[in-house]
Amino acid sequence: MGKKIFGVDLGGTTVKMGLFDEEGNVEEKWEIVTRKEENGSYILPDIAASIKEKATKRGISGEDIIGVGIGVPGPVDDNGVIYKAANLGWGVFSIKETLSGLLDGIRVEAGNDANVAALGEMWQGGGKGYRNLVAVTLGTGVGGGIIINGKILTGATGAAGEIGHIHVDDEETEVCGCGNCGCLEQYASATGVVRLANRRLAKDDAPSILRGKNLNAKVVWDAVKAGDEVAIEIAKVFGEYLGSGLASIACVVNPEVFVIGGGVSKAGEILMDYFVEPYKKHVFHASKDVKFALATLGNDAGIYGAARLVLD
Repeated sequence: MGKKIFGVDLGGTTVKMGLFDEEGNVEEKWEIVTRKEENGSYILPDIAASIKEKATKRGISGEDIIGVGIGVPGPVDDNGVIYKAANLGWGVFSIKETLSGLLDGIRVEAGNDANVAALGEMWQGGGKGYRNLVAVTLGTGVGGGIIINGKILTGATGAAGEIGHIHVDDEETEVCGCGNCGCLEQYASATGVVRLANRRLAKDDAPSILRGKNLNAKVVWDAVKAGDEVAIEIAKVFGEYLGSGLASIACVVNPEVFVIGGGVSKAGEILMDYFVEPYKKHVFHASKDVKFALATLGNDAGIYGAARLVLD
């Protein structure tokens, strides 16, 4: 049968799970509901019960399981301690020890969900073949994961890779979700693209197919692809912010590749047309030739990365 690994990606509404072999092939995927009642006290017991049920059903004994990896939405340090996950109701505790106890001593490794997804993309996705990469998630917010020499860079309290909160604009007056103003997330996320679009459309009456539409990031990028001049202006502003933000990151960690994922990345290669040049304009010369790739694992990056945690 060979040894098995369970990868767990804990989200705010569902928990995605995968059963893997040692080579990184996923044998089965499933989901359970994230029960957040009573400060999230049901979440880890539910995960443990689901893993045990799956192992029993497939005739996998405890000795056959190398371990369980889990990515969670909050800062997690190298020892598997989470420093609060507000949207789950969790405080500070060891996920590693707690979940391992619920699984009768099976080894558990834990990490921040964005970092873990980055590890997944390095292992089996858009970053395959590289050991130094930055995964950038352009979703509702902007998340990131930094991999150096094949290992997640976690930082002192697990908050490394919070690239959405790099400061990119001194003039901004609107407040970011983090409480600061002028964060990258305010311009390069899906909500940020809509924000830029609304600002541009309010500036004058220039004709645009965006006018009168229910705006989201896809609508804006579809208009860019259609050659709409106002949409192209919006894309240029987006690209300037994202390019300069990535240049700042490159000056610190000098990656081989940036892997771009999240909902906004579904626009495809056209994104590169707008941020690669600003990146090159702002970056230190030694990082000019970095590669850019689109993420390929989609929503499965988290379970792949979680499984990979156990092999490190």
